[in-house]
Amino acid sequence: MQQETFGIVMVGAGRLATNLALALHESGQRVVAVYSRTMESAQRLADKVGALATNDIAALPTYADAFILSVKDDALPTVIAQLRQGREDCCFFHTAGSVPMAVFGEHPLQGVIYPMQTFSLDKRVDFSQIHIFIEGNTPQTLQLARQLAQTVSPHIHEMTSEQRRKLHLAAVFGCNFANHCYTLSAHILEREGLPFDVMLPLIDETTAKVHTIHPRDAQTGPAVRFDESVMGAQKEMLNDEPLLQQIYSLMSESIHLTKL
Repeated sequence: MQQETFGIVMVGAGRLATNLALALHESGQRVVAVYSRTMESAQRLADKVGALATNDIAALPTYADAFILSVKDDALPTVIAQLRQGREDCCFFHTAGSVPMAVFGEHPLQGVIYPMQTFSLDKRVDFSQIHIFIEGNTPQTLQLARQLAQTVSPHIHEMTSEQRRKLHLAAVFGCNFANHCYTLSAHILEREGLPFDVMLPLIDETTAKVHTIHPRDAQTGPAVRFDESVMGAQKEMLNDEPLLQQIYSLMSESIHLTKL
């Protein structure tokens, strides 16, 4: 069956917006305009997808099949209020993990298209491997969210705003906090003149394990067996960094209790 093509306006040109716009464009969708606070950012993305670039919301088309908002969470209410003027009958979607669909207020056609992934401007991701979580306030908007998401990924899940908030919380632990632990590891190594590269095989193997077994079953280390001798010595090495020492103690306790 031939894929339906939609006209899309991207409101935002950051990391997520850029990756999503490029994926939609390459799947055959029409990105007709790109807005960003700076003309440079808007033009950079617009040039890649053959779209109009602007740093003025009022200059965006007054109609498109979908307006996809990918801006900072706290900027959404202001951007939505500006965008609504003259576009009251258009479908608006945001891409945020922790923002409820209700941010759109009384706008009649609203939804969410949330690709759960970490994005960079200079590194493309494979959208076919990304899980996308959608929501819509009407059958029409939910169907459009599904159709757009399905053009770039087979992994589509309908989810309420409250469920998505919990999903985003889990992502903070699984991605942001895990990455911060890498930062702390690098800090300890750098104090001894050692490169972080020595950790990469260990990190890669641990990550590979959780593709096949539950993370709880992949856990190793002194906290699992509550080896007080090793943990005590390691905490002592952090006497000059009380915050790291506190993190170590709380993390060890959590690991041990999770394994019980």
